[in-house]
Amino acid sequence: MQKKEQRRAPHVFAALLASLSLPAHAQPQAASDAAHAAPETVLPTVEVLGGSVGNSYHRSEVSGAKTDLPLRELPQAVRVMGRETLQDLGASRLDQTFAYVGGVSAQNNFGGLWDNLSIRGLAGDPNLGMPMLLNGFTANRGYNAPRDTANIERIEFLKGPSAALYGASEPGGTVNVVTRKPLWKAAHAVEAYAGSHDFYRTALDTGGPLGERVAYRLNLALEDRGGFRDHVDTRRSLIAPAITWKLAPATRLDYAAEILRHRTPLDRGVVAVGNRLGAVPRERFLGEPSDGDVRVENQTHQLILEHALNAAWLGRMGISYKNGTLEGYSTEPQPALQPDQRTLRRQRRYRDFESDDIGVQAELLGRLSAGGLEHEVLAGFEAWRLDLNQRMLRANPSGSAPYAIDIFNPVYGQPRPALLPSTDTAEDQENLAFYLQDTVHLGEKWRLLGGLRFDRNEQTVLNRRTGTRTRQSPNATSPRVGVSYLATPRWTLFANAGKSFRPNSGADAAGGAFDPESGTATEVGAKWEDAVRSLGASLALFNITKRNVLTSDPFNTGFSIAAGEVRSRGFDLDVSGQLSANWRLSASLAYIEAEVKRDNLLEVGARLLNVPKLSGSLLLMYEDALAGGGRYGIGGGLAYSGRRLGEARTRAQAGSGEDAFELPSHTTARLAAYWRITPALRLSLDVDNLFDRTWYASSYQRTWVTPGAPRTVVLGLQAKF
Repeated sequence: MQKKEQRRAPHVFAALLASLSLPAHAQPQAASDAAHAAPETVLPTVEVLGGSVGNSYHRSEVSGAKTDLPLRELPQAVRVMGRETLQDLGASRLDQTFAYVGGVSAQNNFGGLWDNLSIRGLAGDPNLGMPMLLNGFTANRGYNAPRDTANIERIEFLKGPSAALYGASEPGGTVNVVTRKPLWKAAHAVEAYAGSHDFYRTALDTGGPLGERVAYRLNLALEDRGGFRDHVDTRRSLIAPAITWKLAPATRLDYAAEILRHRTPLDRGVVAVGNRLGAVPRERFLGEPSDGDVRVENQTHQLILEHALNAAWLGRMGISYKNGTLEGYSTEPQPALQPDQRTLRRQRRYRDFESDDIGVQAELLGRLSAGGLEHEVLAGFEAWRLDLNQRMLRANPSGSAPYAIDIFNPVYGQPRPALLPSTDTAEDQENLAFYLQDTVHLGEKWRLLGGLRFDRNEQTVLNRRTGTRTRQSPNATSPRVGVSYLATPRWTLFANAGKSFRPNSGADAAGGAFDPESGTATEVGAKWEDAVRSLGASLALFNITKRNVLTSDPFNTGFSIAAGEVRSRGFDLDVSGQLSANWRLSASLAYIEAEVKRDNLLEVGARLLNVPKLSGSLLLMYEDALAGGGRYGIGGGLAYSGRRLGEARTRAQAGSGEDAFELPSHTTARLAAYWRITPALRLSLDVDNLFDRTWYASSYQRTWVTPGAPRTVVLGLQAKF
């Protein structure tokens, strides 16, 4: 890798640690109570180490909304997925959860090098992926490996616009990952897994007090995944320490870190012959094995200070720093097969990318009475800086040496074409924001939530090859308002509306920065929760419009302009929780019409990539005690996805009568079972794609189609000590 001139952020981080500390995820009253509690109860969460929290899929709290309102009273659709669901799904990675959340679908994952999803039909930046949060801090600006679940306590899918709280985001929703917290009672667990396609994984979860005022948590994971794709192996490791220090009865300092290393070949998947998938087996790799691995590495550090000013008010300060690198060679297919429908031309690339992201937050939360009404007030400040460095060399051969491969009879090891300079840019973004949120209790039946955020963004893009430097200062004001009506003790009706924005990365043909995307979303729905808060459901109808979407420049081939407009509307349903003492359920259903409304190149009315009109899931588990002692559980799941557009459809294709390229619908089944031999020893079995169906997870174009895994069996052993 080239020497990094921009790697100064660790020094900035160290300096800021000396003067700062905060935020973002504990609820005000809970944090206040914890701050005054004895050391052994300083954390508001209670966790069974190495396994589940409780025995239900349903959660009544959501920290990403930054309000004390219970989930049933919040005027927003949210799906919270805890350790129980992750365990029953056998999910070691975040993307294994997407199919079990209403309105969420997988998107192009950059050849297996990052997580990418759409919520309610809308995906994120094509160069960086979907915005996500980690403990309330923006977590995936820059380059990020697929997230491991070893240190995840729960995943909050916050549907609808979140810009009024978090700034740059998608109007369809965002994801807040909440990590596992230190333990005040010593406990330790180790897990080992082995499965199909040379899959091996070990994980350690350990925690306990280091004194009366200090506690720790450490999660480790090592994974070696052979995979079902020829020549595509994956190795990854995670180190995630966390420390809590009770500085005083009303003051607490939390530190959490993640060091994630991910190594795998960049794999664009299989190709379609014409519009037909299946001609090429799902195992076939069409790159070059000699390219080796692409290496993605992340280091994340968060430091949060909370201080209870009194019984009603809480202050938080915090800092987050994240470094990401992506480096390696790849061989990637061109957009179409040659006329013989078997020769695939390819290009070779070398990427050397790095990102440094540092952010600071400060918040004041409290309760007050005004005008005879109860208010829960949040006032916050945020500043962040992102440095993106992209250097890419590329060879795009043609003529007598096209660097092609026969998709039916591949021969590897061809002479490598010479790489030439292609991209060499440095992009800096600086943002300063202020935000307010007020949650008002309008008597016993009504809740009103209003929020407003102002962002001032400075974006500079330097093209090192040409010396061109461009600047812009896109400011944004993001309002949100929502109302809930508690119709009965179990039923809630709600509605909300909000705006969003997100800067577009990259540059146009003239080297200028793009105008930021802007979005508007409305939502109405209903929620239900049983009397003991162990089972809940949420149904929402939505309508979203997004403008300044990047689209092809009609006058400059290979470049983009911010001129497109898309719309998504439909409904999503989530049901989760405990049906009885023995049965627990997670179910989802979504219908989405996501389409192009304006574009220079694409067909107006065409659907958006990888978004099925109809999708749904069901996960059902049964548990009981064994006559001779111990406990067992058995269950399974189904995930359905309808047909999806697999390649952007142009006006020219539509005018010629050419059929759109689509991914077929699919249903996959899974089986899950466990035997708790003793309270400290557990044996598990997971079978994914039980009936070994051929299916396709996502696509970017007909020569970049990601096939889903065949039947996969994983046997696990979990021990506590």
